[in-house]
Amino acid sequence: MVVQTETVADGVLLVRLNRPDARNALNMELRTRLAEVFLALADDPAVRCVVVTGSPKVFAAGADIKEMAESGAIEMMGRRILRLWKPLADCPKPVIAAVNGVALGGGCELAMHADIIVAGEGARFGQPEVKVGIMPGGGATQRLVRAVGVYRAMRMMLTGEPVTAAEALSMGLVSEVVADDTVLDRALEMARAIAAMPPLAVQQIKETVYAGLDGSLAGGLLLERKAFEILFASADQKEGMRAFIEKRSPTFEGK
Repeated sequence: MVVQTETVADGVLLVRLNRPDARNALNMELRTRLAEVFLALADDPAVRCVVVTGSPKVFAAGADIKEMAESGAIEMMGRRILRLWKPLADCPKPVIAAVNGVALGGGCELAMHADIIVAGEGARFGQPEVKVGIMPGGGATQRLVRAVGVYRAMRMMLTGEPVTAAEALSMGLVSEVVADDTVLDRALEMARAIAAMPPLAVQQIKETVYAGLDGSLAGGLLLERKAFEILFASADQKEGMRAFIEKRSPTFEGK
């Protein structure tokens, strides 16, 4: 199985890339299975947070070059790769990428589909597509620029050279850097904390942030205000505020 899934705690689903012999290169089988997993979990109320990881040695080394080396343009168009990225991009649940080792090309783009990236100290991030005669095709020309700014993004894409975890943190590409042997534990700890939060509020935060990214400040603030007000119709809002007043732990049900 090229993608393994496991429920590791209440509300937390672990999604693991599993092509060890190919350094988790993203071939069509893996991409298709990953899209299927994300389509299913999007509508699963039992899933409140998702952690995506690779192995302790490599997150994902990029697209499977052997699979595409002799392909033509029409064949590449027919693969409709964007269709396979869409379930990840549209996932309504919070996604955390736990990155050890290299996240290159499509692997870096996969990590950037997450909402939070936890990286090991030895992790490396890069977009080396230019070195094999192509360019990023999984969103880096847009997501990387938005994450780190045009000048840092252009350096990574035009030279093809990777950055260290420390550099990625300083430029805003990752959320947190931890010891290599604690990456998955830290990501799961964070996922458990998010899964314990009110699901409707979590969903509205994610939806509002991304919906407002490409719009005006005024439009984004309007979206925020409407989402804020709508949450007062939820049972979780009443439970959360009553629990705060009564000095007890709340129990959120996503209602």
